[in-house]
Amino acid sequence: MQHLEEQIAHLIRSVDDLSNVVAKQQDEIDRLTRRVEMLMRREAERAQEGSGGVVLGDERPPHY
Repeated sequence: MQHLEEQIAHLIRSVDDLSNVVAKQQDEIDRLTRRVEMLMRREAERAQEGSGGVVLGDERPPHY
């Protein structure tokens, strides 16, 4: 009986540890999602202003 109680205690601790890891990962995902959304908005604003042009290696500049 004591062996089963030890196993249950170990499993409960493992579940708690995994739950904490999942919670931390969700917080990180939420934080990164907010950053991506912010960058997407910033890039959309830059594109609307027309100042966000990136010249690619094989692209001719607009004055040609």
